[in-house]
Parts: sequence; structure tokens; C-alpha cells
Amino acid sequence: MVTSFILLRARRGSVKSLAENLAERPGIAEVYSVSGNFDLVAIARVKDNDALADLVTGELASIEDITHSETMLAFRAFSRHDLQSMFSIGTS
Repeated sequence: MVTSFILLRARRGSVKSLAENLAERPGIAEVYSVSGNFDLVAIARVKDNDALADLVTGELASIEDITHSETMLAFRAFSRHDLQSMFSIGTS
């Protein structure tokens, strides 16, 4: 499983409709509207790098409401839950 974070700028007035469009697509697990230099962050979870390439350079590149994107590939996941289980000594 390949996880990536896709940072997106949207055409003015299209953030909500773009987010809804993205959320319906296979491979997109979550979409967040955010503050800062980007309008949306989409989290993609796909089978392999080829599937990610198809999603980003094929599907997403054809959406006119996306004016700019940057894709970051996740190497490892670190969450509070993961860290707690790593350091657990079996006490309740």
C-alpha cells in the first residue's frame, strides 16, 4: 500500500465542489480543506506507485478546477497509537 499527501490549489469558488469530487474517487481516502498556501489536502492510498501515477498524472491532472498540485509520498507512518504500542510494557 502506497500512501501519499496531495496538496492542491483550487480555482476560485470551487473548493467545496472539488473536495466532494475528489472524495468520490477510488484511491482517495480523505480530503481536507486547509489554511495556508493550499486549499485542499487529499490523502491517497493506492496499491502501488503505478496506481499513484495513474491517479495523479492521469485523473487529477485532467480536473480543470485544480490549478496546482504537489504530491508527497509517505515513507513511514508514526501515530500516537503506533508509538504507544511500541513502548508498551504490557501494563494495563
